[in-house]
This record gives sequence, structure tokens and C-alpha cells, in this order.
Amino acid sequence: MKRISLPMATGERLTSQHLPMTREEMAARGWDEVDVVFVTGDAYVDHPSFAMAILGRVLEAAGFRVAILSQPDWRSCEPWRRFGRPRLFFAISAGNMDSMINHYTANKKVRNDDAYSPGARIGLRPDRATLVYCQRSREAFHGVPIIAGGVEASLRRLAHYDYWSDTVRRAIMLDAKCDLVAYGMGEKVIVEIARILARGGTVKDLRRLRGVAYALGAKESEALAIGGHESPGFTSEERKLSGLPIEQPQPFADNIFLQDYVLLPSYEEVKADKYAFAKATRLIHVNTNPYNAKTLVQFHDRQAVVVNPPAFPLSQEEMDRIYDLPYTRRPHPSYTEPIPAHEMIKDSVTIMRGCFGGCTFCSITAHQGRIIQSRSQESVLREIQRLTEDPEFKGVVSDIGGPTANMYQMRCTRPEVEAKCKRLSCVHPTICKFLGTDHGPLIELMRKARQTPGIRKVLVASGIRMDLAQLSPEYLRELAAHHVGGHLKVAPEHTDPGVLERMKKPPTDNFQTFAQAFRKASDKAGKPKQYLVPYFIASHPGSDLKAMIDLALFLKRNGYRPDQVQDFIPAPLDIATCMYYTGMDPFTKEPVYVARDLKNRRMQRALMQFFKPENWFEVRKALLEAGRADLIGGCDGLIPAHPPREAIEARRRRANDQFSGEYTHAVVPPQPSRGYRPGRKTARRQVKPGRAPKQA
Repeated sequence: MKRISLPMATGERLTSQHLPMTREEMAARGWDEVDVVFVTGDAYVDHPSFAMAILGRVLEAAGFRVAILSQPDWRSCEPWRRFGRPRLFFAISAGNMDSMINHYTANKKVRNDDAYSPGARIGLRPDRATLVYCQRSREAFHGVPIIAGGVEASLRRLAHYDYWSDTVRRAIMLDAKCDLVAYGMGEKVIVEIARILARGGTVKDLRRLRGVAYALGAKESEALAIGGHESPGFTSEERKLSGLPIEQPQPFADNIFLQDYVLLPSYEEVKADKYAFAKATRLIHVNTNPYNAKTLVQFHDRQAVVVNPPAFPLSQEEMDRIYDLPYTRRPHPSYTEPIPAHEMIKDSVTIMRGCFGGCTFCSITAHQGRIIQSRSQESVLREIQRLTEDPEFKGVVSDIGGPTANMYQMRCTRPEVEAKCKRLSCVHPTICKFLGTDHGPLIELMRKARQTPGIRKVLVASGIRMDLAQLSPEYLRELAAHHVGGHLKVAPEHTDPGVLERMKKPPTDNFQTFAQAFRKASDKAGKPKQYLVPYFIASHPGSDLKAMIDLALFLKRNGYRPDQVQDFIPAPLDIATCMYYTGMDPFTKEPVYVARDLKNRRMQRALMQFFKPENWFEVRKALLEAGRADLIGGCDGLIPAHPPREAIEARRRRANDQFSGEYTHAVVPPQPSRGYRPGRKTARRQVKPGRAPKQA
């Protein structure tokens, strides 16, 4: 099939100013209409780490007029009419995160802040934002195509388990009533969508694109069902035997993606049968390599949902074009409050995308793919040079990396093998012998970056893939000597072998050998105070109280006291989410322990921070339940034998927070007893007439 390529910049339309967010800004550009209205649940930041900035700029470079509708008031469709009727389509995104993960913690409590909103304010986007935004788009202008995308739509493109409602939900396009879902990183597909519609094409013409998902109509679904999943159309002999007219044309003969597809268990089947859900998960994930993935079809009642194969990875030249566009790297000037996500990444530089780690709890592979796509050194250095020209830049690049820090320019060394490979991880259970793991290009880039005039420091803040880093002692030396700002984030995630196997993470020994190598490299560089910040996950499928107690003991023995604890959140489409919902591994069908109730999850979380006095009661409860009372008290124990004062005060505060209101009493600390003395003004004992006072 012909590969779609990204356009070169048109020149005269590209400006170093934000895309319009108001009718006045649109008029200032001399526009009487826009081609695309991009609706997003995030604040508009014109930085290449934000989807609306990249996609808006790519469309602009292709010659299209784009307006940004950021965090609109969804209670009315009036904001959707701000720019008038878009000539081509509405592009809908919930934002850089799934809106439910953005809103709620693992304990299903409302978060206190939103990093993608001005002032970190919550409530500026609705729950399930994609559904609401699509509905308002339809209300505002009937007949305008609606294209949904972003992480939320990508991860919900087929029937999926939804943690917050604890149900299996339908494919998102059926509930959102959008015309198409563009899944994955959408630069190629969104430009081609705009081109097809600009030429007078229809929504049905978009079905021939890679990286899209859509729902067939009733008659089309019936035709697909009759055709069967091996060959959607009948031969003449088959038509004769079936009693169908021989002259009837084969359905979907003009759509190459529906000539050979995989039929997933239906929505009704995966909702009723967890084995069917596990089977569907396995089929989805083995069809993620764009070079060999087949089209996926899943029926919802009598309506078929079709997911075409993923888009091909971007070439280095295409990556360069995207990141060389004239981003201002700033929030829209209408914002008066800082946007935390921008403050964190404003001085960072993306050098690659994708991840071949295949961690079962991570959505990067499902969204960005497992094939690494890298920029050229020249493009990265140009961006760093532009940073130095900013008067607000302080000379420190806060991060040079991507989803991982050290996969730059790493690809399969055998293209013919890559085209057939269906491995979900190139590094688990062992590093594939065909994987190129040379850190040389990355080392050279890091050296050139820190030698750029105006640069004082280039930090690595993205996660280090420790098993790869240990293959290059030179990379470790460079990292420790020049690119660590006091501490380095790493993600061993757990210590239990069974849990690590479920995660597709390397054994604990790998983390320990890396820690030793990093310490030696830091000492050799004259920086002995540099340290690692390991991240661990509580309540991951397979992790029970025994596994978490072993992790707590590991932390104590090695002197780690994590400030932040990650609670496992079952994100849609992830393999670990399938384990959480079904209680089985979708590839082996082996049973998997799952911590479902909030009580167990609280205990697992507390065990990771056993050293905090306020966690004493939860840790004690967990140790007693696991039969490890030997770890209460003593030098080898996790907690002291008696609760510290801070633990009692913390429990009292929690009780007050839980039971508060007009008709409840706060739990107050006990006061020293003075005896029962009704009617007396003081606590002093009074002497009765005729009785001598009591001697002290």
C-alpha cells in the first residue's frame, strides 16, 4: 500500500505566533472561516510536548487553517460555534491524558489538581471528555465530520474494561457518535484526512487510511457478517450455494483492509465471558506491528467496529519536519496563571518516540508503538540552539529524551525480521539478538548538546532503561558525569519475581547491578552524593501482601524511602488491565492474584512507605493479616511495637475527615481528668464544714 508522507512546510502561512483561540485572533489573520477546529481538554500550550500544538502546526504546514478550542464550557454548544462552521472537520481530543485518569486517583477519589489546566484548577473538562466534546460538536453544526483522537480515544477504540464504572464499555466511537477515531500518533493521518475532505471526499473515503477506527452502518455490518471473517466476499459458487444472486458484487471490494481481517470476540461475548475478554486482548496486542498487523473487527450487537492496521512509523526526515516547526514553546497569552505541565517540560527536548519495552501496565506501546522513531542530531541541536535565544531560558535543558531516555536510534537490525515479528517486547524475557543497542549515537548527541554555546547543563529526566544502559559502560560514565542533576529516576517497579514477570520487567538483580555501576560511575566523576530515585508500583496484578512485604524489606535493607508511591490504575486496553479484570494472564491463561478491594490496596500502598509514622496502623494490619507479626518491633521489624504519637494523630484526623458535618462531633484528644464536680467553678477540692482539709 502507498505510504503517506508528511508535507513540507508551505512557508507563507507559518508564523511564530499561537494558532487562534478567539474569533478576534482569527479575524486578525484575515480568515473568514477555518478548516479545522481542534477541541482539546488541555490548556493550549504551543509546545511540541502537547498534542494540539503538534497536530495544529502540522496541519498549518500543510496549508490548512486551524483554530484551537481549549477547555470549552461543555454545558452548552455555544463555544463550539465560536469560529463558525469549520470547512472540513472537528478534531476532538480529551487531552494528553485519559480524562478519567486525569480526574481520579487509583482509589477513585477526585484529584486535587490538574497539571494541564491553568493554575492547576480542576473541573475545566468533563468526565469522559471525548464523548461530551463529540456530542457538542454535533449539536453545534450538523453534518460536519467529527474525528476523535488522542490517548483517550486510542485506548478505547474497541470494547474495553473501564475501571471507574467497573464495567466493560463499548468501543468509544459508538458512544461518542463520532465519524472516525484516529488512533496513535496522528500527524500523518490527520493531514491525509484534511486532504481527502478538502478534495471533496466523504467520511467513507477516510476508511482506507491506516491508523483509523470506525463503525459500519447496519447494512454494511450485515454484509460483513454474511461474508465471514476469512473472506468478506463470496465466490460465485458460494453465492449459488447460499441462494444469493451471482451478480451481486463482493462487499468492500474497494477496501483493501477488509479483504483480510481478524474477527475479535464480540462486545457481548467479552462482557459476559472473561476468557473471551482475554482472547480479545491477546489478539489486539499481537496486531500492533504496522508491518504485519491485520485489520481487527469486533461486532457490537449487529454493528461492526473496524480498526485498520496502525500507521507506519515516521521516518527521521518526517520527525525533523514536525519538530522544526515554529513553536512558540509557551502557553497562549490569554492565560494569567501558570500551567504546571508546561512549567515541567518547557525546557525539555524530545529526541525520539515509541518504546519496545512492552511493559504490561504501560500505554505507550498501544499509543506510540514499539518501533523507535528518532530525530536527527542536527534537528535536536537546532532546537537546543533556539532555546538559548530565548531571554527567559536559564541555560539548563531539563530533559533530553522521550518515553525512555536511552532508546535513541535503536531499531531492529534485520528489517525482514522486524516485518514479521510479533514479540510484544524486544527486551523481555531477554534482549533480542537482532535489536540494535548501540548507545554511540546517543552519547554523541549528549556531548554535542552540552557543548552548545549558551548551555550550562543538559539533564536526563526521562526514565532510564537499566538493562540497556548496562550494555554501555561509556554511556553510564557520560550520564553520571554530566547529565544527572543530583538524582536519577529509574523504574524497577517491584522486587517479586512473579510480579516482575507479569509486568515484563527485568529481575531485581538488574536494578541492583545498575545501582552499583551508577554509584561507581558517580564516585569516579567526583559526584558521590548523586543517588537513584526508584519508582515502585503497589497493587499491580500478581502483587499480594507477601510480595509487598518483601518489597518493603528490600527498601529497608537498601535505605530507600520513596516519597511518591504509584498505585496501579487499570488503564483501558493495557495487558495488565486485562489481568486485573479477568484474573488471568491473557497469553498463558494462568490465574493471577488481583488486589481489588480498597482495603487491600491501602495496605499495599502503606507497606511501601512503612517508615512514615502515619502509616503505622495500616502496616500493622497488613503484617498481621499476612502472618508476619515478627516484623512488628525489634531491630529487624518494619514498624515499632507501639504506635508513635504521629500515627494516633493521623488516625484521629482521618476519623474527623470521614465523619464531619452538622450533626457529628469531632474526635478530640483526651483531656486530663479532674473528677466529677457539678456546679463548681474550679477544680480545687472544697472543704466541708467540720472536716479537716486533706493533707497533700
